[in-house]
Amino acid sequence: MHPPAELVAMNTRVYDVAIIGAGPAGTTLGTFLARAGLRVAILDRDQPPRFHIGESLMPETYWVFKRLGLLPALRASKFPRKYSVQFVSHRGKESVPFYFFETNPHESAVTWQVWRADFDAMLLNCAREAGVEFLGGYNVVDLIQEGDAVRGVQARSTANGDETLAVEAKLTVDASGLSALIARRFRLIETDPLLKKASIWTYYRGAHREPGIDEGATLILHTREKQAWFWYIPLPDDVVSVGVVSDRDYLLRSNRPEEIFQEEVANCPAIEWRLAKGRQFGPYYTVRDYSYSTRQPAGPGWLLVGDALGFVDPIYSSGVFLALKSGELAASAILSGFASGNLAPETIAAWVPAFKKGVQAIRRLVLAFYTKEFSFGAFVRRYPEHRKRLVDLLVGNVFNEDVHRIFDDMARMIPLPE
Repeated sequence: MHPPAELVAMNTRVYDVAIIGAGPAGTTLGTFLARAGLRVAILDRDQPPRFHIGESLMPETYWVFKRLGLLPALRASKFPRKYSVQFVSHRGKESVPFYFFETNPHESAVTWQVWRADFDAMLLNCAREAGVEFLGGYNVVDLIQEGDAVRGVQARSTANGDETLAVEAKLTVDASGLSALIARRFRLIETDPLLKKASIWTYYRGAHREPGIDEGATLILHTREKQAWFWYIPLPDDVVSVGVVSDRDYLLRSNRPEEIFQEEVANCPAIEWRLAKGRQFGPYYTVRDYSYSTRQPAGPGWLLVGDALGFVDPIYSSGVFLALKSGELAASAILSGFASGNLAPETIAAWVPAFKKGVQAIRRLVLAFYTKEFSFGAFVRRYPEHRKRLVDLLVGNVFNEDVHRIFDDMARMIPLPE
């Protein structure tokens, strides 16, 4: 798939690694590669700051932040501290908060609720300080291929459509998020048959906030018939991110997302009173069919990371954590490949099987949540020995073999896929 003649640019740049996308996966990967001495470029169609959903972090992000050197900036930020997650049933019964420090007295048990524009800018600045060249305002329009191998990308300026750029690289990494440029080009996407969901979200200013350490808690609230659920994420400047999630066909029953959103608010008294004194602002956003995996993580000259490799569901705020972790793990494999002169797909993707096992743990927990007959409160009362494992899953400790033991007993209550 060679680029069309009209896109062959006079302006050609050469790197060791070209990364598509300046989100958490791409910038984390770029930082570690550049620090090790590789020539790295990150291309993104947007210039910072850029809007993005996914404001709630998992505590296990701490360890990647520590390696990146971002902890001082995060501690000094105005981002609310997140100590816990709390569930509200369809009857309005509030669970005891799942405080992350219950199982971990370390400061890593506390994380943040972030404005993604500011947070992503932090990560990008870190990458640029490491030596990454950021090519913002360039939309990737094609791959440069030599036979079956990818040798870079063709990009077009979003400011000047006549300006094109050829970025040649020994390795091209797709970190383009749900756009999944390479995965869609090579038809590698597999939509999750059990998670055909959609979401509508917006923002409120002045809505209810809990006092003390519960101010920054993520709330997950069911509607009356458990037909849908809301996220409630406190952000800086007295703002709350509020979104509703349900089956795609149910939630997108009309082309009026504002009306659907407000209908679901009225169907969830626990969210209705929290929003009563607040003021909605900005548009209503919609996304659908976001749960998918990919059949192949790498090929000759290319690799997938972050959401481009797959995405589960927003319920446990795992997206940013998995993006950061995949960038960190991919960097280690890529550096080993460059050191040995072996960039074969099986080398640069050696981390993927273990990574996907952790992702599957999150997916099984997601499927449990979507089972109407299941209650985490009832599960913990029946199997109190699993409370620590449940908290471990909620914080992102999914690469610990012990946490998988929770699913043996969970499967006694509800059907769970292997």
